[in-house]
Amino acid sequence: MRFKQDFFEQLDGFYTQVYPQGISNPHWLGWSDDAAKLIGLEKPNDALLMQLSANAAAPGASYYAQVYSGHQFGGYTPRLGDGRSIILGEAIGPNGAWDVALKGGGPTPYSRHGDGRAVMRSAVREFLVSEALAALSVPTSRALAVIGSDLPVWRESQETAAITVRLAKSHIRFGHFEYFCYSEKGAPDKLIQLLNFTLAQHFPHLTADAAGYKQWFVEVVQSTAKMIAHWQAVGFAHGVMNTDNMSILGDTFDFGPFAFLDTFKEDFICNHSDHDGRYAFGQQPGIGLWNLKRLAQALTPIIPSDDLIAALNTYQPSLVSHYVNLMQAKLGLSTDSDLDSAEQEKQDLALISRFTVMLDNNQLDYSNSLRKMGQVDISSQYSPLRDDMLNVSEFDRWYQAYQVRVGDVGDVAAWQQQRNRHNPKYILRNYLAQEAIIDIEEKADNSKLLQLQQLLTRPYDEQPDMDHYAKRPPDWGQGLVMSCSS
Repeated sequence: MRFKQDFFEQLDGFYTQVYPQGISNPHWLGWSDDAAKLIGLEKPNDALLMQLSANAAAPGASYYAQVYSGHQFGGYTPRLGDGRSIILGEAIGPNGAWDVALKGGGPTPYSRHGDGRAVMRSAVREFLVSEALAALSVPTSRALAVIGSDLPVWRESQETAAITVRLAKSHIRFGHFEYFCYSEKGAPDKLIQLLNFTLAQHFPHLTADAAGYKQWFVEVVQSTAKMIAHWQAVGFAHGVMNTDNMSILGDTFDFGPFAFLDTFKEDFICNHSDHDGRYAFGQQPGIGLWNLKRLAQALTPIIPSDDLIAALNTYQPSLVSHYVNLMQAKLGLSTDSDLDSAEQEKQDLALISRFTVMLDNNQLDYSNSLRKMGQVDISSQYSPLRDDMLNVSEFDRWYQAYQVRVGDVGDVAAWQQQRNRHNPKYILRNYLAQEAIIDIEEKADNSKLLQLQQLLTRPYDEQPDMDHYAKRPPDWGQGLVMSCSS
C-alpha cells in the first residue's frame, strides 16, 4: 500500500495518534478482490496479514483515532471518537485515495473503558454487508478483509477477536462538525479548518468561501437523501442512525445491527436496543432529515441560517425523486409519459406505496416479491405474484392500475430481463450471515463465508446451484434482531 497522510498532517488536534495492538494467531477469514483493486492491491500475502492484524508496522502508515461527538438515539454525547477503529492513512489507488482503518485494532483514548476489539461475528457481518451493498450499487464504505484470531474477548460470554479492514473515501462524519462546534476547542476556527479540508479533499469543484460552503451543504443534504433512497429501495435497515454514524459523503458505514428485510414490514426494527423504534426501517427517511438538521445547527457559526434551511428543504424532494426512480426501474415503469415529471412522480409514488402496503398486509418477502417481476407477462391478466396474496381483490385492483401504467410491452422477454437486472435474487439475509458465523465458531470453517461473499458479488445473476440462498428464512431466521456489537 502507498499512503498519503493529508488528514494526519493537516488537521492536528482532530485526532490522537495511537498504535494498534496485534491479535494472536491471525488468519484470513475473508478477502475482497474488488475492494483490493480500489487501492492497487492484488492478492493477500503473509506480510500484509501481519500488517493488517497489527503484528507488524505498515510502511507509510501514521495510525490515529479521530475525535468527534454525536447525537445517539436523540441525545447529544459531547465526546465520542474512534473507540475501536484505528486509521492507517489514505491509501492511494488507481482512481483516488481511500482511508484504511483497522476496526477492532485495540483501545484508543476514545474507547470509554472498552477493549477496542471487535468480535468475530461483528467483523464478519461488516465484511459481508459492505461488499453486498457495493454490488447492489448502494453508496457504501468497503471491506478489504476480515482477519480472525484466537484472542479471547468478553461480551455476554467469551468470544474471539477479529479485525475488519475498512476502506472509506472519508471517515469524516456529521459528528465531527458537532464536536468542533460545541467543544471548547474553538469554533468557528476549527469548523472552518475542517470544512476547508473537506472541500479540498472531497469537493474540489467548490470554493472555500461563502458560496462554496452554501453549495457544499446542499450537496451533503442531497447525497444523504440519495443514500437513504437506496436503503429504502433495496430494503436495508441500518439500525443505528446516530449522527456519529453518518458520513459527510453520503456513504453507508458503521455497521452494527443492520438487516435486509425478509418479510416486508414498514415498522421493522433490527436493533434490540431500539425499544421505541426510532430507527425502524420506515423511520429512516425522517431520521436522515433529523440528523441533517443537527449538522445544520453545528454549521450556524459559518453558514447563514437561511442558506441552511434552503438546503434542508431540498432533502425530501431529492429523496423521493431518487426513490421513485429506483422503484420505477424495479417495477418497469417507463418515464415516457404525457404527464409532466412532477405529476408522473406523484402518481408513481402512490402506485409504489400501494405495492409496499400490499406486501406488508400480506406478509410477503420483499426481495423475492420484486424478483418475481421478472416472471410477469404484463399483457396477461395473470401474475405469479397473485398466488402469494391473501387478499386477492386488493392485488387485482393494484395489478389493473399497474398494467395501465406500464402500457404495451413489445418484447416481454426483454422487459422481464430488465426487471432481473434491477431486482436482486440474492441478498444478505441475517440468517445466512449467522450460519456462516456458526461454522467459523464451531468448526473453524470459513467456506460458507467465502461462498456467501462470492454469491453476493453477483446478486442479480441466476446461480442455479445457489437457489437455496434465495429462499425465505426458516422460522428461527425470520426477523432476527441484533445488538450493536453484532
